[in-house]
Amino acid sequence: MRLLVTGASGFVGGRLWERATAAGHEVVGVGRRRLDRPDYLSVDLGRTPSEELPALPWRPDAVVHCAARATPYARRADYDRDNVIATRTVLDWCAALGNPRLVHVSSSSVLYRDGDQLDLTEETPLPDTFANDYARTKADSERIVRGYAGSWVIARPRAVFGPGDTVLFPRIIAAAKAGRVPRLTGRATPAVGDLVYVDNLADYLLQLAARPDLGGVYHLTNAEPVEIQALLLEVIGRLGFDPPSREVGLTAAMRVATVLERAWRLLHLPGEPPITPYGVGVLSWSKTFVPDKMLRDLGPPAVSVAQGVEEFVAWQREQL
Repeated sequence: MRLLVTGASGFVGGRLWERATAAGHEVVGVGRRRLDRPDYLSVDLGRTPSEELPALPWRPDAVVHCAARATPYARRADYDRDNVIATRTVLDWCAALGNPRLVHVSSSSVLYRDGDQLDLTEETPLPDTFANDYARTKADSERIVRGYAGSWVIARPRAVFGPGDTVLFPRIIAAAKAGRVPRLTGRATPAVGDLVYVDNLADYLLQLAARPDLGGVYHLTNAEPVEIQALLLEVIGRLGFDPPSREVGLTAAMRVATVLERAWRLLHLPGEPPITPYGVGVLSWSKTFVPDKMLRDLGPPAVSVAQGVEEFVAWQREQL
């Protein structure tokens, strides 16, 4: 295939770019950062008018739109620009390129609400209000994609992890280094959740790009729910950090996180708060997904969660 991959300087888009190129596809990557590669274009899709988009060496067979503002905390305007406006720009670009197959990488967070959510499916309705601005703008981007004139499919990964991760584990590891990771208490049973290893996700996205017969929404996971806190504590221990000795109740943690996030917004403080309500929810609420559609159409994941953790821990040790 000839592929255009947006967000190629990021975690998911970069891994997809690598694996697609290794598989023999012709790939042009697009990203905000500057990279010195002949098959890469530095383009800020949220700020570049569609008429100023660069020319490609060929018309792509498929476009995989991975570019997004994926951090758990940012200004609302940043989320709107990088998730909503950028998606409109991608659709304009696709129209100019003859409406190739479009794979839009959304997020399972569009479904999240406070509390446990078990056995979510692709037919589960979106909530009336969203967990945060990231989820809201990813839902908005999905609505934009549904109006695309060409062939399209929406992928909703759940909690992507692996070498190169910049969102999920790194924040926990940074907190572990500073001795700021508590054990969250207040549940009768441990919170469980799905994850997806980044190589599995990249391979699924390649399949979706090559299969115009597949459409609608796909939840992409490892089909292997795990106890979230237990997994994080395992990773922390294997990296040589002391296990947390302090216990904090779920209600108290959510209250503190809410106050901190409001303070950061009201005072326009730099960076992001040390903890957010969304982050507490990730550790505290069960979120599982029915993988039937993915397994039927795309097959089982090639790399297990345990294998993925091994790869991530090995990579992370090199970064310490």
